[in-house]
Amino acid sequence: MSDEDNAPTPYELLGGDATIRDIVGRFYDLMDQDPAYAALRRIHGADLGPMRDKLCDWFSEWLGGPRRYHARPDAKCIGAAHAPYAIDLAMRDEWLACMQRALDEAGASAAAQARIRPAMVGMAEFLRNR
Repeated sequence: MSDEDNAPTPYELLGGDATIRDIVGRFYDLMDQDPAYAALRRIHGADLGPMRDKLCDWFSEWLGGPRRYHARPDAKCIGAAHAPYAIDLAMRDEWLACMQRALDEAGASAAAQARIRPAMVGMAEFLRNR
């Protein structure tokens, strides 16, 4: 078994469910309160509660945690879920900035952030459709 086989998942590096919930909660709080993320906020519904739960499940699973997102009856392929929205460079960068700030403010370690940042940038770029 290699050292990589024993390496903690990003989910574990971040601290598991409690930290993921803190990150996602901060992300949506920032989006809802800071005018810097107004364009991002406009593409979401009035009630962010259901999205908070959904993103917690998706983000946890994506980071190597429990497989809750794909067990949901409302689970969709991430590309299909975002296809109806105009995601250009500015929207991509707004999402990344908001998520980076949420990670920082939720206390995500530098090691965890370094591990997930390239994948987050890649995911955000993948979702860009304009």
